[in-house]
Amino acid sequence: MSEIPVLETERLILRGHTLADLDALTAMWTDPAVTGQIGLPPQDEAACWQRLLRYAGTWALLGYGFWAIQTKADGRYVGDLGFADFRRGLQPGWGDAAEAGWSIAPAAQGKGYAGEALKAGLVWADAHFGPGSRTVCMIDPDNVPSQRLAARAGYREWSRTEYKGSPVILYERYAAPAGEAG
Repeated sequence: MSEIPVLETERLILRGHTLADLDALTAMWTDPAVTGQIGLPPQDEAACWQRLLRYAGTWALLGYGFWAIQTKADGRYVGDLGFADFRRGLQPGWGDAAEAGWSIAPAAQGKGYAGEALKAGLVWADAHFGPGSRTVCMIDPDNVPSQRLAARAGYREWSRTEYKGSPVILYERYAAPAGEAG
């Protein structure tokens, strides 16, 4: 089993999910304000439980995964961010590139947490996956805040396609080659 690294930013701690996160995770993923931004219906309790298990499982099986985002000030769970291989079967596919994803609870949106967490996650990913490595992300065309965040983080649109009957935009980002600053 892979040790889940803990990342810290000025205001946040990114850490492995625990059973204690289930209620806050469920509150976030059952909220249509969250799921609607990524083209999903609100999740039920069983789907949230499976999500929590999947988060733990990706670290154990792949050596990378999603972190719970919590605030340093009060220890409050405010979202999820990380990398996974969801085996989506999309065309075009992205081979073995890890897929980045992020979600922030509505009460925590607009505070810059997603950008702060993504920056830390990408520093980790660039070191973990190596110089020149590629990560991808999939964003709903109506989710303009995530599109802007992806662009600020260095992701560039490379394709448009459909996932489960809904349009999506695919983005890619390459870590700096060895010897070059990111």
